[in-house]
Amino acid sequence: MAKILLLLLFLIFAGCSPTVTRGTGGNTEAKSMDLVGLNDLQARSAYQPVIHHQGNRFIAYIGHHGGSALNPLTDKTEPNGTSIVDVTDPRKPKYLAHFPGSAAGAGEAGGAQMVRVCDGKDLPKGDPQKTYLLRSFGNEAHEIIDVTDPAKPTLITKIVAGLTTTHKNWWECDTGIAYLVSFKKSEGWRSRGVKIYDLSDPTKPRYIRDFGLVGQEPGSKGEPVPQSLHGPIRLGNRVYFGYGSSAAGTLQIVDRDKLLKGNPNSKDPFAPTPENLLYPQISRLELYPNTGAHTTFPVLGMAIPEFATMEKGKSADFVVIATEATQNECHEYRHMVFFADVTDETRPFSVANFDVPEANGNFCARGGRFGAHSISESFTPIYYKRLIFVTYFNAGVRAVDIRDPYRPKEVGFYIPAITENTDKRCVRNSGAQESCKVAIQSNNVEVDDRGYIYVVDRANTGMHILELTGAARAIANLP
Repeated sequence: MAKILLLLLFLIFAGCSPTVTRGTGGNTEAKSMDLVGLNDLQARSAYQPVIHHQGNRFIAYIGHHGGSALNPLTDKTEPNGTSIVDVTDPRKPKYLAHFPGSAAGAGEAGGAQMVRVCDGKDLPKGDPQKTYLLRSFGNEAHEIIDVTDPAKPTLITKIVAGLTTTHKNWWECDTGIAYLVSFKKSEGWRSRGVKIYDLSDPTKPRYIRDFGLVGQEPGSKGEPVPQSLHGPIRLGNRVYFGYGSSAAGTLQIVDRDKLLKGNPNSKDPFAPTPENLLYPQISRLELYPNTGAHTTFPVLGMAIPEFATMEKGKSADFVVIATEATQNECHEYRHMVFFADVTDETRPFSVANFDVPEANGNFCARGGRFGAHSISESFTPIYYKRLIFVTYFNAGVRAVDIRDPYRPKEVGFYIPAITENTDKRCVRNSGAQESCKVAIQSNNVEVDDRGYIYVVDRANTGMHILELTGAARAIANLP
């Protein structure tokens, strides 16, 4: 009788436990991209990498999602925050420090996922001897860290706290203007927009205004409420805002001067009224329902080879838009990359797309997410107007030739191998039971001024440093 009871208990608990398998990915898969170096980032889930040329060194600052891990440098378990890695020798990256983030929760709720870096000598009122890190602190705050000595980061100030959500900031090192993606429910905003600050002196933050789409502002009754802001990118006198990372997204093109000076025809130029929010807007492109705007990267002044003999239209301006995959094992629409022609800024429209064919790697069956996520955001002349790099979760990072933006084409890719740190990703089957697979989840990507490519993993695998080879390398403007 006892044996029968034990057998029944085993069957019950076995039925409730998820089935875990290793997805395809035990070996590296690559084309025209080689591994140079790697660092496990203390097995922390990684989001945004920024590579900063700091003095005679190159330093990687990596923002992390919520969670916790052991920091061998302190022998303490710390909430995920910011990893600081010396990548001067990319073949031997050296982990310098981990600066803990918010312990409030997992994913975007905790950690310190977003990072930007400026040298004091570049900021109008910065200390020329210092280097500053701007980062989010979970969903709660934005703060400035002194990283002059990257191995000894210290908190300078919390710019703003008591927030409901944060996300992907932008910081202008030449002016100090910072776009802090934020939502503070108690202030009446209906979804996440941006708080704009003057951080020209990072020790003395100065608030300028809140901004977002009409319909997000306090008191609005319109439905549906516009999707939350994901992140902005500034180039020249334009700010390109992307709302709704995976659905019902919007590209908004804004006149930066009007944004920062406010509406001169209003008693309060920065009051969150529909008139004031529309004043700096040049145009907005509403994406279709299953498409968002995770990254809105401007590529302006593109010479179009196919049109070289035409009388008109020999060059054009574009914004490359990545929409974000969010569901494991393809339980959603396909998310890809779109090219919007913004030559006439008042009438942007989509003219091309890029995608990775699922059948090329049987990606839906590998586990985890498959689809686009993030685009490299560097304007280095090595790659600008030539190549972009796009993360595709379990399909790794893809190198895309954009010299003909109407016909973008893949010229290389790198899918890292699974390691013992790689975490599982789960889905529920028809019987409401979980099945889980261990899969690479390449999350965000950036490049440095030497041409190295840095891709970090959402599933704790770490950071891979890559270089182009073969035909892909020939496209780049490498020394």
